[in-house]
Amino acid sequence: MRVREAGPKDFLLLRRLACSLDLDYPGMENDRFWVAEESRAIVGLVALKTHPDCLELCALGVDPAHRRKGLAKALVEALMAEAGAEVHLATVIPAFFEACGFSVTEAVPEAFAAKRRTDWCEGCDMKSCRVMIGRTT
Repeated sequence: MRVREAGPKDFLLLRRLACSLDLDYPGMENDRFWVAEESRAIVGLVALKTHPDCLELCALGVDPAHRRKGLAKALVEALMAEAGAEVHLATVIPAFFEACGFSVTEAVPEAFAAKRRTDWCEGCDMKSCRVMIGRTT
């Protein structure tokens, strides 16, 4: 297994995996991605989106056949190692991200308030959603 920052040549396969995991979103081609590869196949991904008021970790996912191998945590660690600033996220699985060094925050960036008014958050249980922050070391 190898985790690396994705390049332009990876985008078609990366988007295909994102679609299969229901993680694709408009404008994703403008974001930075890291991928997990196994036998030269992209089996996991995570995105770093730049907003005017924050950086956001989004679209974290691993192909179901490759889960439970530590790939999601390795992807988060790779993103955080390169982010260079605080990173926010919104999640319904805060325990996973706490294990990755994130903590719940009450300070919600304006970009997140705007995001909650889009289709991206439709169907999500807003009562279970937590905004978290991770700090680079």
